[in-house]
Amino acid sequence: MRRAPVHAEKPARRRDEAPRCHLAFFNDASDDIEFIAARGGQPAMTPRPTIYLETMGCQMNVLDSELVFGSLRATGYEPTGDLHRADVVIINTCSVRQHAEDKVWSRLGQLKRSRGRNPDQIVAVIGCMAERDGERLLERAPMVDILCGPSELHRLPALIADVQTRRKRAVALSGRLRDLSTPVHTLAQHDDLEALDSGRALGLEPHVAMPRVVGRHQAYVRITRGCNKYCTFCVVPYTRGPEVHRPADQIVDEVRRLAAAGVMEVTLLGQTVNHYHHIDDAGRETSFAALLRRVHDEVPELPRLRFVTSYPRDFTDEALQVMAESPRICRYLHVPAQSGSNPVLKRMNRGYTVEQYLAFIDRARAAMPDVCISGDMIVGFSGETEADFAASLDLLRRCKYKNCYIFKYSTRPGTTAHDRLPDDVPEAVKRRRNNDMLAVQADISLANHRAMIDRVVDVLVEGPSKRAIQAQESEQDRGREIAAHDDRRAVFAGQLVGRTSGDQIVVFSGRAELIGRIVPVRVTAVTPHTMHGDLAEAAETADRIGAAGTPPASRRSLNVLPSSCAN
Repeated sequence: MRRAPVHAEKPARRRDEAPRCHLAFFNDASDDIEFIAARGGQPAMTPRPTIYLETMGCQMNVLDSELVFGSLRATGYEPTGDLHRADVVIINTCSVRQHAEDKVWSRLGQLKRSRGRNPDQIVAVIGCMAERDGERLLERAPMVDILCGPSELHRLPALIADVQTRRKRAVALSGRLRDLSTPVHTLAQHDDLEALDSGRALGLEPHVAMPRVVGRHQAYVRITRGCNKYCTFCVVPYTRGPEVHRPADQIVDEVRRLAAAGVMEVTLLGQTVNHYHHIDDAGRETSFAALLRRVHDEVPELPRLRFVTSYPRDFTDEALQVMAESPRICRYLHVPAQSGSNPVLKRMNRGYTVEQYLAFIDRARAAMPDVCISGDMIVGFSGETEADFAASLDLLRRCKYKNCYIFKYSTRPGTTAHDRLPDDVPEAVKRRRNNDMLAVQADISLANHRAMIDRVVDVLVEGPSKRAIQAQESEQDRGREIAAHDDRRAVFAGQLVGRTSGDQIVVFSGRAELIGRIVPVRVTAVTPHTMHGDLAEAAETADRIGAAGTPPASRRSLNVLPSSCAN
């Protein structure tokens, strides 16, 4: 039998020190691990089993981790930031790029080396990489106890309990369940993944059942799972399966409960979110446009509603009209293009032409002149010529994205491109094109931000900026603890960061009490990635805008900070 977890004695906590709960996740834009801290309750007299949860990849993975953690918290687990001393380690994986998989193997290598110090630790690999690699992953990583694919995450509490009881591996991939013998009753004992998505509707308190990975005042709500597009470069249809659309009533109810719990901004999630279409048992149809209108109109207490990721084909004029008519729907669209070359788009099986993509961008801006648009681009895809790459740069200049996520192509096993198309662009060429495109987009982003100087924007304050966090950690490293009631918490809250309705990042000075509020900020300086400003006085807000706009004719100068001045 697997021994009960042994809990090492922890240092005594000061009487006035609040316990903290830690959750770790990877942000693919950075090589760093971020630890998100949330206030917890009083420590129990008996140590509770601990869980370390690390997330790599997209917002969908972040949401999966929130919901998985909620189901485990309900069965008695507490989070920890200590990878090596945790009773259970869960790594939520991504297979979209090789870089994300390399991080998984690095983490598993660390666990293998430290396993002797915690032999009863359970290691679970969940998500897309688990689904794609299957038991091949177990052969390469013998320290892994559990594999669980994205469609089986509701089974994770039972899988963990089974491994604890039987000391045998457990695998749940695409409906195939192996080596699960012990019946375990949890809050997630339903028959399908809908249990996780509807978990918030089961009466779980959001601040207890789910860590606020995206910020205590922000939340993700899934409206679709899977993808039917089968782009030749993408693994998502193979790892997450075909599209499944949640009932509209459940979505509206979940958003309503989150708003009642104090959430200020909800992001509706889908791999191709605008393809949402649900028919209920009575035959009533709900389109994406109708869903947006329902959430906006039926949850008026929610200040902000946004959604990602949009597929450029089939984004209807009706949906654009609903956005334009609904003031609390954010003026932001994330619409991946992937290439500005028709031959490349055809090889990618994207299903649209450059001309059709640009026509959609024009329609969106005609409906909402203040909309901010971001995109995705892949450089170095199979057969991409210099002319193809130049066409992609032209598309960037034409679209004037707020920002663009730019990736070097890496072939993914199991995709059509891997099996049928050569990876024939040299790595050095991919790297050069990636850098060239980043430079072009930086110029575009800087120009967009320059147009915002002297404007007042409404900012949802997410928390301290990275610089403020680093300052706090530096103070603590020198032994100067910062008390929550101390005026010196300005070290912590001296610089805050938030986002506009158009998803623009804004950094400004303010106190921690502003976190979770929407405040007016006058933009005073910019970099390609960030706008900097000052809290605006009430009398100054007459010219406030939510996203983009025309600069005042009287502007005297442009204050452009060095690109190194990040948030």
